[in-house]
Amino acid sequence: MARVWIYDRTRDRKYKEQVEKAKAAKRALPARWLVRYYDPAGRLKSGGTYRKKPDAEKRQADLESSLNAGSYRDPAASKVTLASMAEKWLDTRTDIKRATWWKYRSLLDNHILDRWGGQPLDNIHSEDIAVWIADLQKPRDEGGSNLGPSQTQHAHAVLSMVLSWCVPRRIPFNPAQGQRLPKSSEAEHVYLSYDQVETLADAAAELRTKYRQKSAASAVNRALVLLLAYTGLRWSEAAALHVGRVDLERRRIRVAVTFSEVKGEAIEQPPKTGARRTVPVPASLVPELKPLVEGRDSDAYVFTTKRGAPLRIHNWRMREFNKARAEAGLDGMGLTPHKLRHTAASLAIAAGADVKVVQQMLGHTTATMTLDTYGHLFPDRLDEVADAVDAGRIKAAAARAEHEGAAARVH
Repeated sequence: MARVWIYDRTRDRKYKEQVEKAKAAKRALPARWLVRYYDPAGRLKSGGTYRKKPDAEKRQADLESSLNAGSYRDPAASKVTLASMAEKWLDTRTDIKRATWWKYRSLLDNHILDRWGGQPLDNIHSEDIAVWIADLQKPRDEGGSNLGPSQTQHAHAVLSMVLSWCVPRRIPFNPAQGQRLPKSSEAEHVYLSYDQVETLADAAAELRTKYRQKSAASAVNRALVLLLAYTGLRWSEAAALHVGRVDLERRRIRVAVTFSEVKGEAIEQPPKTGARRTVPVPASLVPELKPLVEGRDSDAYVFTTKRGAPLRIHNWRMREFNKARAEAGLDGMGLTPHKLRHTAASLAIAAGADVKVVQQMLGHTTATMTLDTYGHLFPDRLDEVADAVDAGRIKAAAARAEHEGAAARVH
């Protein structure tokens, strides 16, 4: 049995003095019953003082139960701040990519610690987290952070991971679990037509600086836009694509690495899901890619600036893509380089690709993820199923009628 007991403080001289002072000042008397116990490490602890013995006995029973069941938590453990636990948690995350680590660091610094950093763990409640999630999405002029659904989900995920790390030693459960999170709306996707893709690619190839010189990436822009829109590569995968991983004879691209920017430095790392994949190249793209790979070193990047430097997403988007988008008359749609990936998915589905093919092409971990994102684009097959059942029933009815007629003729 765990050692928990109730101590009568009237045995102590100091307590008696406190009682006399309280009586003289006509104040409430100090609590008489003190619960004491040894924790699992053998340290003497106080379980609190109580005016009524039944209250002390209830606390004694609760402590005995938790100590015997192994569910005991030191009350002091939940008094540490979220900031201190978040730093410890982040220090342990040696299992993640460097870029992911810095993304967690950014989310903590920009959206989590100023709201929760100074709070003791036991003072973080589910309803307060729900309010915080709503505040993240409010416009800045209303005191919010103006985050979209995706960034809100990421911020919540990091907070939830920190709190889960504190269960069960410091808190009994994670108050961030079970929260209602915003979902990305279909309006956030942009699906270009073939004509719009070609217009954008043409505009990107003809970009000029204010001095009428060709832009830094105009020589590769057309092929890059077409590759993104017709194969579904992520921009960071295309930017990190090596010549040796492009097989134009077999019309295949091997996605083995991706670019991430960490503290202003572009680094190669494994693809987003950690798994390499092979992506098919439409035959019409072979002539577009051939000049960029033919006769070049296998370790060279396919897409570079005219000075041979790797492309950087911020520079390329601001100086190349956004200008081409305007020239193509596609402003106002919310189109970004990443959203060309949505176009690739929509065109593949419209061409008849099933969900498993689209999953493999995009590099999604599961077909469920693909359906959650693009399920609304797949043709509604309810009528097809109903028609098939109808045809089967009619065929069965005809066969039955023929059988019954044949039987009647025999008799």
